Amino acid sequence: MPVTRLVPEEAIIHAIHWIRGEKVLLDQDLADLYGVDTRALVQAVKRNPDRFPDDFAIVLAPQEVAILRSQNVISRSWGGRRGAPLAFTEQGVAMLSSVLRSPRAVKINVEIIRVFVRLRRLLSTNVELAKKLEALEARYDRQFRVVFQAIRELMAPAISPSTQIGFRVEEPDIDRDR
Repeated sequence: MPVTRLVPEEAIIHAIHWIRGEKVLLDQDLADLYGVDTRALVQAVKRNPDRFPDDFAIVLAPQEVAILRSQNVISRSWGGRRGAPLAFTEQGVAMLSSVLRSPRAVKINVEIIRVFVRLRRLLSTNVELAKKLEALEARYDRQFRVVFQAIRELMAPAISPSTQIGFRVEEPDIDRDR
């Protein structure tokens, strides 16, 4: 039976961030996915503090907020929030389904958990592949070192160079005009 999605899987993947070594979703992104105000989501969490221990919902430190703002993940507008954003781990997202009971929230939670599981499988596959590569490298000597290095580079996450927007104006050569 085909799975019908309320949101594209890519939208969930792009909303996941690494904070304090955890994969998390920010409260504003979750509110958008659930179709509720961020304020309502945060209020539901505050009404149920025993359901959201520190390893389920992380209050972001000012430095983390600054980093996310520099990446344009968090809005710079001054009119909205008063408190620090919350970041929810996979367990925190699962717990949100017990607090937000709308049919959409339940369906979105299922989709988010599936994405988390898929990412965990991909990461574990990459770890297993790295272990196998190290075993092969230990068995074979220098003749394959270049091959192993090339494979490691392919396994590493791509770092895209920042592109500058605009154009460069070259200074006229004053000596040439004389």
